[in-house]
Amino acid sequence: MTDRSLPLLGSPARPSASHPAGAADDRPRPPDTLLPSDPAADTVRERRALPDRAALEDLAGHHPASPAAWAALAESALAADRPVEAYAFARTGYHRGLDQLRRAGWRGAGPVPWEHEPNRGWLRAVAALVAAADRLDEQDEALRCRQLLTDASPTAVDVLLPDPLAAG
Repeated sequence: MTDRSLPLLGSPARPSASHPAGAADDRPRPPDTLLPSDPAADTVRERRALPDRAALEDLAGHHPASPAAWAALAESALAADRPVEAYAFARTGYHRGLDQLRRAGWRGAGPVPWEHEPNRGWLRAVAALVAAADRLDEQDEALRCRQLLTDASPTAVDVLLPDPLAAG
């Protein structure tokens, strides 16, 4: 029986005869995926200084497709040491962002640059998912999401995730 399963989002393709493990990949790099403007992102930026859970919930309720709104709720729950809530909010932001990424042409791999402001909501949701999964001792999930974030935007990793070696 042939294994026809697909690699996880953000994971490298399996080695093949045409692309053995360790071989240089001469395929062209996928283009950057740029999300459209997120109507909730400006409000989220304003609220970050004074996180107000009720206001963030209201914002997510009015903009349920906004990864930025769900990421802000996840970050608020993490700050309040509520990792189960944070995980649920982050997972929602991650999936809402995946919907938008796919509509923008993303096929599960390729750059989603931090430098493009509308991408930041989804990238923040993925980073919150890393943190929440880690707090819940879901190490496989935390590592998978960290790799996804690294593959999508190394800059986002630098900005959003603490360096584990610096936490000494």
